[in-house]
Parts: sequence; C-alpha cells; structure tokens
Amino acid sequence: MQMPFCPKLWDRSPVPPANAIAVNGTVVVANTFGLSAPGKSTTLRLFSGTQIDHETGKGKLSPEAPLRGGKKSKHGKTSTTTYHVTFLVDADFGTPGAVSVRNGNRADQFFLRHVRLELAEDRSIHFECNSWVYPYKKTASDRLFFINSSYLPSKTPEALVLLRDEELRSLRGDGKGERKDWERIYDYDRYNDLGNPDNPEHVRPVVGGTRTHPYPRRCRTGRAISNTDGVTETRKHMINLDFYIPPDERFSPGKLAEVLKLGVQAVTHFVIPEARTLIHGNDFKSMEQLRKDLYSRPVQPAVDGEVMEKLKSSVPSHKTYKQVAKAVKEEHPAKFPIPQVIQQDPEAWRSDEEFAREMLAGLNPVAIKRLQTFPPVSSGGKKSSITAEHIKSQLGDVTIEMAMHQKRLYILDHHDYLMPYLRRINTLGVCIYASRTLLFLKADGTLKPVVIELSLPSDGEGDTELSRVFLPASHGTEGHLWQLAKAHVSVNDSGYHQLISHWLFTHAAVEPFIIATRRQLSAMHPIHKLLEPHFKDTMQINTLARSILLNAGGILERTMYPGKYAVEMSSAIYGDWRFTEQSLPNDLLKRGVASSSNEPGGLTLHIEDYPYAVDGLEVWHAIDGWVRSYCAHFYHGDKEVDGDAELQAWWHDVRTVGHGDRQGDQACWLALDTVDHLAQTLSTLIWIASALHAAVNFGQYAYAGFPPNRPTRCRRFVPLPGSPEMTQLEADPEKFFLEMVPDRFTATLGLALIEVLSNHTSDEVYLGQRATSTWTDDGQLLRLLDRFREDLRRVEKRVEERNKDQRLKNRRGPAKVPYTLLFPDVAGQEKGLTGKGIPNSVSI
Repeated sequence: MQMPFCPKLWDRSPVPPANAIAVNGTVVVANTFGLSAPGKSTTLRLFSGTQIDHETGKGKLSPEAPLRGGKKSKHGKTSTTTYHVTFLVDADFGTPGAVSVRNGNRADQFFLRHVRLELAEDRSIHFECNSWVYPYKKTASDRLFFINSSYLPSKTPEALVLLRDEELRSLRGDGKGERKDWERIYDYDRYNDLGNPDNPEHVRPVVGGTRTHPYPRRCRTGRAISNTDGVTETRKHMINLDFYIPPDERFSPGKLAEVLKLGVQAVTHFVIPEARTLIHGNDFKSMEQLRKDLYSRPVQPAVDGEVMEKLKSSVPSHKTYKQVAKAVKEEHPAKFPIPQVIQQDPEAWRSDEEFAREMLAGLNPVAIKRLQTFPPVSSGGKKSSITAEHIKSQLGDVTIEMAMHQKRLYILDHHDYLMPYLRRINTLGVCIYASRTLLFLKADGTLKPVVIELSLPSDGEGDTELSRVFLPASHGTEGHLWQLAKAHVSVNDSGYHQLISHWLFTHAAVEPFIIATRRQLSAMHPIHKLLEPHFKDTMQINTLARSILLNAGGILERTMYPGKYAVEMSSAIYGDWRFTEQSLPNDLLKRGVASSSNEPGGLTLHIEDYPYAVDGLEVWHAIDGWVRSYCAHFYHGDKEVDGDAELQAWWHDVRTVGHGDRQGDQACWLALDTVDHLAQTLSTLIWIASALHAAVNFGQYAYAGFPPNRPTRCRRFVPLPGSPEMTQLEADPEKFFLEMVPDRFTATLGLALIEVLSNHTSDEVYLGQRATSTWTDDGQLLRLLDRFREDLRRVEKRVEERNKDQRLKNRRGPAKVPYTLLFPDVAGQEKGLTGKGIPNSVSI
C-alpha cells in the first residue's frame, strides 16, 4: 500500500530553525474507557498550506512538537483531555494547511477530536479531526488532517495538492489481504459473509456481482475464505461482533456499549432455553394473556448468564464487555412498554380504517400505489381473479370507471415478487400467500379496503395460481375470514418493510456511497463535508446486521416469513432498483399517488391526507434547498461539475462498482454533468439516509410492538369452507387467529428486536445539526445551514398544526397515533422510544 508520506520528510531532529517563531495550539482527545491517554511520545508536525518545499513539492514541514500537560475537560457531553503543543517554525513558514499526528503509545489508540492553532493578530486555525489515531508501531505512518476549509480539486492550494492525492490513495488499498483493526482502507466486496458452507442448513447464495443475484456492495474485510466453497467468508461465532470496520466508521465506545446494552434483551430472548417455552406453552391462549405477558409481567427476571457468556466471546474488547455488563446490571426493565397502537384503544387495530391508514402513516407508507389497470395484471400479463362484481357495491355512487378516472382506487401489491418464492418458502413450516389489496379513497380522505386476493402457486408445475378473494365483513364467519385475510396481508407487508423498504432501500443502498466517498473525495472536498454527517455509524450498524440479523440462522430468518430466502428475495427486487426513483417526488410519481403540476413544489397528491407524503415533501424541499444553495456556493457553472476529477471518480465508483450490478440500466442514474444533476443526486442520497430511514425505522415499535397488528409470519392458511379448520375457526376465532400468527417465542424475539431498532440513541445528530460548530471555517456555509434549520423548524410547526386538525383523519386514525415520524426535531431533544425526529444518518 502507498504510504502517505515519504520517510525523508520525517527527520525527527529536535533542532528548531534559527529564526524560529512559536505557534501555540491545543489538542483535544476524547477520554476512552480502558484506553491509555496519549503521552509525551505523541508528537505533531505542521505542513504549510501556502509555502512549498521545492524538494518535495509539498508544503513546508515543521519539526515535531510533543504534547504537554493534559487537563480534564468537557466538549458537549463528551469527557475529554486538553493538551498544549508549541510548534517552532521558520518566519516564512506561511499559514498551516495540514497537521500530522504520530501516536507514540505502545499499544493503545486514542480518539482525536480536534487541533486548534492560535496565530498572530487574533487569528486561529482549526483542524476538525474526529478520528482514531493508532500507534505508529502498528501503522508505520502518521495521520494527516487538513484545515477545515473546503477546496475543489482545481482550487486546492499548491502546497496541499500532493498531500491531498497521497491521502486519498492510501485509503483505497490494493484489494488484497485481511484487514487489521488499525487500517483505514475502503474497498468493495460482495455479500459473501452471510452463510456457512460447512453447515448444510446455513448455506446461502453470495449476493452481488452476478446477473442472477445482483446486490449493492459492502465494505471489504478481507477475512479468510472457507475452503468448502471457496467464496464464503469465515466467521468466528454465530453472533460475531469481532469484525473489521475502518476505524472512523465505528461507533463511539459509548454508543457501542449503549447499542449492546439495548441488544442484550433481544439476545436473551434469542437463546432462552426451550424448556421455558415448554413450561409456559408456546402459544398465547388469548389476547388478554398476550397483553398481560408482554406488557405487564417482567420480560425476564434477569439476563441469562448464557447470554452474557455469548456476548463476552463475541465482542472484540473485554473493556467493552465490562462496560456493557455494568450498564445491564444497573438497569432492570420490568416489561415491554405498551406500543402506541393499543395505548388509547386496544381494539382499534382491528378496524378496516386503521388497517388502511397504516399504509399512509404507519411503518411502511412507501408501498401503496394507485391502481392503473382493473383488474390488476401481473408483470407476466396474467389477470387477477378480482372482478368488478367483487367491489362495485362498495363504491357507493361511483362506478369502477369513474373511480379509476378520479384516481380513487389504490393497491397494496405483494404478488409478483413473492410468487416465484412461495413454493420454497412454504416448505419452511410457514403458510404464506401472495396478496393484492384494493382500496377506495372515500370522500372524507380515508381509505377503505374493498377486496383482498390471496394467491398460491398451483400444485403442478408452471405458473398457474390458486386464488381466493375475500370481501369486507364485520360479523360471523365472513368477518372472521376477513380478519385472517388482513393478517396475511400484514405478514406480506411486514416482510417487505423489514427486508426491502428498511434494509435494502436505506441501509444497503447507502453503504456503497460511503465507500466511494472515502475512496474518491478528499476530506477537503466540499461534497465530502456535505455528506459526512449522513454516513455516521451506518457501516457499523450494517456490519452488525449482517452478523446478527441477516446471517444464516439469524434473527430475521427466525422471525420473518421468507426465512432463509430473505436476502435472495431482496436481491431479486434490487434487480429493478433505480437510484433516480428514490427521491421522494419521483417515488410518489412512480407509484401514481401524485402527478406533476404547476403548484408550489411541482406535485399534486391524489390522496391529500397522506401524512408520509405531505410531511415528507416539506422535508424534501428543505433538504433540496439546502443542497442547491450549498452546491451553488462552490460550483458556479456546469463545467466545474463536469471537470471535477474527484467528483467524477466518486460517481464512477458508485455506478460501476458500489452499485455496479445496476450500471446497465441507463435510467438508474443521472449523468453528473450539471449543477442541477449534482444537486438532485445529493438531495436524493441525503433523503434516503435521513428522512426515508426515519420514516421506515422509528415507527416500528409503535405499530409492530403489538404483534397481532403486524405479524411477521403465519403458521396456518385461511381455512377452506367445510374443512375441519373452518370448524375450529367458527368455534373459537381468537384461538385460531393466535395459532395462525407467530408463536410466543417468535413474537417476543421480534418484539425485542424492534424495540432496539426503534430507539434513538443518546449521541444522535439530527437533520440540520452538525456534531460541532467548527466543521467549516466558511461563514457563508454556516449561514446557509442556519437557513436550513429555520426551514426545518417551520416544517415542525406545520406538522404539529396538521396533527391537531380534526379534519385530517389519517393523521391519527382510530388508534389515535399522531404522525410524527417526519418531525425533524432540530433541537435534538428526542431520545429513546419516541417515534419522532430525523437523524442525519442510517445509524441504527
């Protein structure tokens, strides 16, 4: 690997220049549990940003300067230590443009927050670092940090040009070897770390890099490859937390401990001895028992010792384990909190209105589409079994033709992508249909479900189907069948939500952009600075997901209906993914729920009371306004975009490698040749990482925290007329329902998981915020950010006003859950299980 600096530059001579002047500074280091602080053996050097050493072609280099002192301090909520440093430089050294840091510790790394220099005439220079610095004995190179000014490549000060290029090249690596903890290398790999070819039950296809299994790329770890199949990475434990992530992508030690503490409950349920389930029974006997067991009794009297032993063998650091164990010991959760969907009315979830409202304001409000053809037609041209006779009586005075013309018929379609997998999925001990649900937009703005079609592949070969149609009913056997049909639809939607809307379209889709940004955009590049907060913690949470949730035998395979076909199915759906369709306006247009217009914002919503779309468009326009003003500040014409070598290399990396399996679809990407296309691209990426993720993640516990409302799999099909199962349903509908949806173990495990996922952690940085106010020295950018925050505050006010408007029935619905998932929370006050606030990044 190319080392960032030539050894000749690093003469450690302590002799200062004869005409030396002193430059004083402070160095702030975060105090990290269990790690040694930097000592006098840690030294710093300055590179001039204005004066060139003509022998090297780089900025003049100062002699090394050791750290002095070390006073306890506080920066925000972070405990820190502040050191002093004095550089002796030539009188003609010029203005510093970069600082290099050599960690002289024998073993421990430290987290460097920033370096600040005091110059003459009350001037100061700030280096925003926020990075781990590992011992020189491990890295054989020093860390380099640039001044917090932004430069396009063509406008980089000459003294910093070579340093900028060398630093970038050092981050790319050579694609070889197993990564070490201290290496800062960003490279791409396929998802070849989910299965275990040595266990026949855990063999999984590698996704990414083939036409049959396309997928976004992940960050390469370079772990050893299994000898069994020659492609799958080996893993040390089933629950594996000892993995490589570039140091700057890792959780802070405090957040890691917080996330692990939150996860201990989920892991506890994951390994509960089967004997406990056998003693208590694995089915809830009644809804009353379900509510009592989940929300009244202690979930666990104590954390299992077995769980803590598994955690101890899985975390990479004993220090981290001790911190988690201490936090777990101090907290004694008595029960799961009551989810919002049953807080006000424990029966409202059963209503058709609430069932439909959650498609507009629930945890998966991104799947509903306007019906374009009646009856619905599959991608292969086969018509649905739904007929006009099924629905015409439910439309009042409106004919089907009128309803279509007036844009009042909608569909939740979980049919085409599921049918090819159903035969295999239903061999896994589950009973799953493909479904189509048609809905009618009523005069009061609410949706009414008018028919559900449940389909199975026929017993023979080929693509023939067996379909059943269910109509709304509230009493008798027909009413019970309707409730079962709705539950099967919710199962489909739950799987799509978790695997596609949430994991694939946010978590997995963003990671290639992170890798490309680190590899191709210098830390001095203005677009790197714009995107930086939107990548916080994403790579680590994705790695945790691959290690605990998505892996063979992991939690998602054990709780979601696709089981071992989950990732394979998501790969098939990724084959039709287009980045250009991920912006909110384009997504709404594609789904037919909006049309282009001359109205402010350029769109007309066909469902006016669509909380996700209404709030989301306001957030989108705030993001887009911020991004466009930011881009215009640096790019004064299209030629500057087209001629930005780093930016074009970044876009090439994203399209041909990170999302390389989608490069053949020209409609997938914009050409990055104009300021407008750049702004559209960046606004879309920021939308995905912030608002879209918030909309599909932080409402999970509010709605799915009550398992009957959002079951994740079914154990029984809807009974056929005259069958013994129909007799059972008619004898005890509630018992049949509870025997159909997930059992106690599966439901409780899923509940524990979504409680973790729905939490806002204490170090969350929200949209419109920056971790520090010193991220840039450009006053105009700070003013633009202030304007962005003001725009978001106006969004907050309008969200609150809409939630109070009794005419907007979809804002709360029968369950009386206000829609706050796209309330930005610029003040950053929301922590825990709030269902409110838009973090900058996909951080949990």
